[in-house]
Amino acid sequence: MRVIIVINRNHYLLQIQEAFALHSVCAILGPRQCGKTTLAKLYMQDLTSAHLFDLENPQDLAMLESPSLTLSSLEGVIVIDEIQRRPDLFPYLRFLVDNSDKKFLILGSASQDLIQQSSESLAGRISYIELPPFQLNEVNDMYKHWMLGGFPRSFLAPSPFQSEKWRINYIKNFLERDLSMMGIQIVPGNMRRLWNMLAHYHGQIANISELSRSLDMTDKTIKRYIDILEGCFMIRQLKPWFVNISKRQVKRPKLYIRDSGILHALLGVSNNNILTHPKCGASWEGYALENLIHSYDNDLYEFYFWATEKGAELDLLVIKGSQRHGFEFKYSEAPKVTKSMYIAMEDLKLDSLTIITPGERSYALEKEIKVQSLKEALSH
Repeated sequence: MRVIIVINRNHYLLQIQEAFALHSVCAILGPRQCGKTTLAKLYMQDLTSAHLFDLENPQDLAMLESPSLTLSSLEGVIVIDEIQRRPDLFPYLRFLVDNSDKKFLILGSASQDLIQQSSESLAGRISYIELPPFQLNEVNDMYKHWMLGGFPRSFLAPSPFQSEKWRINYIKNFLERDLSMMGIQIVPGNMRRLWNMLAHYHGQIANISELSRSLDMTDKTIKRYIDILEGCFMIRQLKPWFVNISKRQVKRPKLYIRDSGILHALLGVSNNNILTHPKCGASWEGYALENLIHSYDNDLYEFYFWATEKGAELDLLVIKGSQRHGFEFKYSEAPKVTKSMYIAMEDLKLDSLTIITPGERSYALEKEIKVQSLKEALSH
C-alpha cells in the first residue's frame, strides 16, 4: 500500500488570508506543478462559498468565453487556475471587483512581468504571492531535498529513479507543451540547448556573447529565452550590487537554476552522484541560496551578489533598510575565513557575514563572521 505524505503549507494559507484583508484579488504565482492548485483547494475547504475554474479544462475554458454570464451571479471566492491562458479576463475582473464584493484567487505559472495585464488592469486591487516548490523548512530532509529538488511529484516519488524520470519528462513537457499553452513561441530544441548550457553556468555570470557563439543564436534570442525561463520561475538572475568605491565591480547578473532537482536532471546527474560532480559546490550554493531567499519576506528585503573584477566577491547580500548581511555558501564541514570575506566586510560595511554549510554545527569564526548550518539559518 502506498503511503500518502502530506506537506504542511499552512503559512501560505495564512498569506492568502492576509492578502484578501488588503485586496479583492490574490494572485498565486509559481512554476508549473509546484502545488498552486492543491493550495487553492485547501483554502477553499474552509469557505462557505467558492468556485473553481481550471483553464486547462476545456469545459471551464468554454464557460469563461462569456465571463459576464458565468461570473456575475457567483458569490464568494472565485478561483481561476492557469490565468495566463486568458489574460483578456483581467479588465473584466477589474469591473467585477469595483462593482461587487467578489474576491478572486487567481493562479498562474508565469511571473507578474509575463502576466503584464494583471499589474496594469488590477493595479491597487491585487496582492501577489510567489509559491515555490517545497522548501527545506517544509520537508526537513535536506539531503533528499537537495538531490531531488522540491517539486512535489519529484520529492514524493516512490524512488529516486522515478523522481529522475518525472523531472526529465517535466523538462520535456515544459519545452514542448507548457510554453506554447502560455502563448510563448520558442524553438523547443534551441531552448533545450540553452537550458542545458545554463545548467553548466549555474552559480556563474552568464556570458551572452559566448552563449550566442556556442549555440549559433543571436544575442537578442539568448536574452529573450533567458527572460522567459526567469519569468516561468525556472532560473534566477541574481542582480549585482554596486558600491561607490574605486574598485571595478561586476555589473552583470549571476545565474542559477532555481530547483536543484531540475539542475541535476539538466546536468545528467543521478541521485547522489552530484557529490562527485564538478558542479557539486555550485549546486550546494544555488540550493542553499534559493532556500535562504525564500525564508525572508521578499517584500521587505532585497537580494544581490557582489564581486570585483579582481576576484573579491560575496555570494549573497541581504539588505533591509540600513542593515546589510552577507552570506557565503560552502560545501565544507570546516570553512575558513578568506581574504575575499575581509574585503567584502570592509567594502560593503556588512553588519554580519555568515558562511552557510550542510553540516549541523554553528559557531563563530571571528567577531562578525560565523559558520551556520542551513537549517539554522532558515529559522532567523
